[in-house]
Amino acid sequence: MNVLVTGAAGYIGSICAEVLLAQGMKVVALDSLLEGHSPAVPQGAKFCKVDLGNREQIEAVFAQHKIDAVMHFAAEALVAKSMKEPSIFYATNVAGGVNLLDAMTRHGVQKFIFSSTAATYGEPEIVPIPEDHRKSPINPYGKSKLVFEGILADYKSYTGLQYASLRYFNAAGASKERGEHHRVETHLIPRVLNAAAGDLPYVDVFGTDYPTPDGTCVRDYIHVLDIADSHVRALVEIDRVSGEAFNVGNSRGFSILEVIDTAERVTGRKIPCKLGPRRLGDPAVLVASKEKLKRLLGWEAAHSSLEEIIQSAWAWKQKHPGGYGDDARASA
Repeated sequence: MNVLVTGAAGYIGSICAEVLLAQGMKVVALDSLLEGHSPAVPQGAKFCKVDLGNREQIEAVFAQHKIDAVMHFAAEALVAKSMKEPSIFYATNVAGGVNLLDAMTRHGVQKFIFSSTAATYGEPEIVPIPEDHRKSPINPYGKSKLVFEGILADYKSYTGLQYASLRYFNAAGASKERGEHHRVETHLIPRVLNAAAGDLPYVDVFGTDYPTPDGTCVRDYIHVLDIADSHVRALVEIDRVSGEAFNVGNSRGFSILEVIDTAERVTGRKIPCKLGPRRLGDPAVLVASKEKLKRLLGWEAAHSSLEEIIQSAWAWKQKHPGGYGDDARASA
């Protein structure tokens, strides 16, 4: 199978491309390199530098390569940024995605796996959160992803698109070759490990007055290899699960302070933290119900103990202390 992976120079997209190649599939890797890293693209993938805002560039990819399926990871994903600059999120996550769907339609490509998010739920009324939970996102990032899920349902009705939406919670960890390196790092575990390594003076803890056991946000952390595996499983079974949305998580949450404590044990280093006020757009608790994915696809996480997640991320960071070493913006 020939799979087009968008956002393939990014954290999750590059590791999913790695897993697809390891399973004998062919990968066309698409990325604008505005946030991604060209060294992250796996060898063996055919790389295309494409901006999803440019319909001509997308059309050229489908004209030049035989594509059987698409895995769509490319997105604006910083919650705090979405609160300040929502237009970028609707332009990229909605309009760019529609450009991609239209190219697929023109070329008869009907299999689509969408990288969605737990942010579609907003503040949970039930924990763990089931897929049929009321959708009330509290930030433009989550809103943009939810809008696109609705667009996918429309395309299924009038083009026969076969799709599945995977709403994962907090992606973390690393493969042996690829890890998490954002040009602006906001994710907790890499920031905690940066502090452990001395690259940051401390870890910011945003909010200590949430209705949680220790007052800090609680999140469901899922290993990036498990995320990749869930995407591949959904693609293989797409005929059977088309139109479905799945949570990808552990049904187990950890607070920010618990993550810091676990990281101190894994790294053997003291990690200083700075307590501060809440950050706009952050729900108190996000924990997935994993039952639907288990019931319909027989899938469960295999690598997602918090210790294994942090250990894999720490091992990758020690091997790649500068990340991918390409922080200078890629030129056009």
